[in-house]
Amino acid sequence: MSAVTNFRNVAIVAHVDHGKTTLVDAMLRQSGVFGERAELVDRVMDSGDLEREKGITILAKNTAVHRRQPDGSEYVINVIDTPGHADFGGEVERALSMVDGVVLLVDASEGPLPQTRFVLRKALAASLPVILVVNKTDRPDARISEIVSESQDLLLDLASDLDDEAAEAAELALDLPVLFASGRAGVASTDMPENGTVPAGDNLDPLFDVLINNVPAPKGDQDAPLQAHVTNLDASPFLGRLGLVRIHNGTLRKGQQVAWMREVDGEQVVERAKITELLVTLGVDRAPAEEAVAGDIVAVAGMSEIMIGDTLADAENPVALPRITVDEPAISAIVGTNTSPLAGRVKGHKLTARMVKDRLDSELIGNVSLRVQDIGRPDAWEVQGRGELALAILVEQMRREGFELTVGKPQVVTRKVDGKTYEPFEHLTIDVPEEYLGAVTQLLAARKGRMDQMNNHGSGWVRMEFVVPSRGLIGFRTDFMTETRGTGIANAVFHEYAPWAGEIRARHTGSLVSDRAGSVTPFAMIQLADRGTFFVDPGDDTYEGHVVGINPRLEDLDINVTREKKLTNMRQSSADVMETLAKPMQLDLEGAMEFCAADECVEVTPEVCRVRKVNLDASTRARERSRAKARDANA
Repeated sequence: MSAVTNFRNVAIVAHVDHGKTTLVDAMLRQSGVFGERAELVDRVMDSGDLEREKGITILAKNTAVHRRQPDGSEYVINVIDTPGHADFGGEVERALSMVDGVVLLVDASEGPLPQTRFVLRKALAASLPVILVVNKTDRPDARISEIVSESQDLLLDLASDLDDEAAEAAELALDLPVLFASGRAGVASTDMPENGTVPAGDNLDPLFDVLINNVPAPKGDQDAPLQAHVTNLDASPFLGRLGLVRIHNGTLRKGQQVAWMREVDGEQVVERAKITELLVTLGVDRAPAEEAVAGDIVAVAGMSEIMIGDTLADAENPVALPRITVDEPAISAIVGTNTSPLAGRVKGHKLTARMVKDRLDSELIGNVSLRVQDIGRPDAWEVQGRGELALAILVEQMRREGFELTVGKPQVVTRKVDGKTYEPFEHLTIDVPEEYLGAVTQLLAARKGRMDQMNNHGSGWVRMEFVVPSRGLIGFRTDFMTETRGTGIANAVFHEYAPWAGEIRARHTGSLVSDRAGSVTPFAMIQLADRGTFFVDPGDDTYEGHVVGINPRLEDLDINVTREKKLTNMRQSSADVMETLAKPMQLDLEGAMEFCAADECVEVTPEVCRVRKVNLDASTRARERSRAKARDANA
C-alpha cells in the first residue's frame, strides 16, 4: 500500500450513552470501508462480549476513515472511540496521547455530565482543539440551544482552573463551528435544527469537512530520526503481540531495525529489535504495508514483550518519548483464590494461586489504570482501579475464562497528607423525577453527600449535583434504584482527595448465614420465610458461613436451611404451601459486590456468584465481634 501523508488524528469523547460508537458506525459506513456484501453490525467498534451486553465501551479502539476531497486529495482520519464511563478513564487518557484533536459529543437532552467534564478537562490540559457536536437532536425532549450554552459555559469554567495554554485551547474551541448530529440517522450539519428533529442534510459530510479543516495535521517530520510511541496493545493468532504506535517523527518500515526503549524494574533499557510486520488500519481491519510516515497510527509486530508507553526510536540516535501517565486508582478490592468448601467441583476450572496471579499480571500489560499490590499472602492480592465497575469487569472477564475467585468488599484507596487521612470524593450528578427529590436527598445525606447545585428544567425532572465520599457510593446503586423505582439516573466522576469524612453506615440490614453444609430444602425455606429475603433456591448446595439471604435487622442471623421434614405415617399435601414461597433474589456479580459487608466476600465461579463470610466458622466470628465491641468500649 502507498503511504498517504494527509492525516487527521481525532478522539471521540463523551459521557456514557451519548452516541459515540453509533456515530463512528455511521462514519465508517459513509466512508465506504464496508464491501457491498459485508454484514453490517450495529456498534461495530464494541467488539467485546461484555461491551455488547452492557451497551458500553470498555476499551479504546482505533479505526481509519479514508476521505477523498473534491480537489482530489486523500485524507486518512484516524478515529479513536473512547469509553464514556469514568471507571475506564485510563483508556481516555491513553487515547488523548495519540491524537491532535477531540470531538466532544454531548446529548441534546442530558447535556454535559460528569464524564463530559472529566474528558474535556483532560483534552484542554493537553492543549487539544475541541469540536463540539450536539448529538441526538431528534430526541423528543431535546433542548439544543440550552445544551450549546451549557457546554460553552463548561469550557470557560474548566479553562479558568487550568494554565494559559489550556485557556487558549478553550478560546479556540469557542471559535470552532458547532455541529448538530443524529448518529442513528447518519446526518450532521452546522445549522441548528428545531428541537426534536434531524439536522438538515442526508450525510456526515459537514462533520468530515470540519475535522479536515479544523483539526491540525500531525506536527511530525518525516525526514527526522524515528520516534514512535506505543499507545495500545493487541494480539494476532499469527503474529503474536502487536504494538499500536503513533509515529511522531521519521518513517517506519517493515524489516527495519529500531531501538526499543522500555522500562524494566523502573530503569530505562534500550534493545535492538526488528519490525517483522507493519499493519495499517483500513476501517475496522488491518492490512500489511511496507512503510508508514510521521502522523500515522499503525500496528507493529516483532517484540513479544512490548508494553504501553515504550518508544521505538532510530537505532543510531535513540531518543525516548515521555511515558504515558494516568490518574491514580481510587477503589481497591482483595482478589484471591477460591477457598470455599465447594471450590473445584467442576473439572477444568482455574483454581491455583499461580494461575490467578499470572492472569492479573497479564491484565496489567494493557490496562494502564490498574494496579496489583502484594499484601503478604500467597493466595490473595489487592487490585486497585478507578471504580467498582472497572474491578467488576475484570472479575467478570476472569469468571468467563474459567477462573474461580474470591473478591472482597470494595474499599477506597486513602492517602496520608501531613499526618491526616485523606480519601477520594466523587462529583455525583443525579436526574430524578420531582417526587423522589426528598428520598434521594435523604439517601445521600446519610452517605455524607453535600449538595452543590440543583436545577429544575420544568419538565418534571430535577438535576442535582453532589460531592460525596467514594465510600458513600459503594453499594449506592441498589438503594438509589429502589428509592426512585428504577427511574433515576446517577453518574459520578472523581473530584478530589479530601479529609476523611467519618463513619458511613451504608447498609442497614444484616445477613442470613447458613450454619451447616448440605442441600437447601423447601421445608426449611418455608419455615424461615418470615426471617428475610433469600438468595438461594431449594436444592442449591450450601455450607457453613454461606450468606443465603438478607436479614431486615442490622445483625447477622445463623440459620439452618438444610432442615428436612420429619417423616410420619400421616399423608399431607404440601402443594399449597410451596406456592407461598417467595421467589429468591438473584444476585449478579456487581450486585453481590455492592451487598457485601466488611466481613464478607464474593465467591465467583463460572456458574454462580455467592456471598460468604470471610471466616466461615460461626464461633470464630462471634469471638471477633466480642473483641471488636471490647475495643470500641475501651476507645
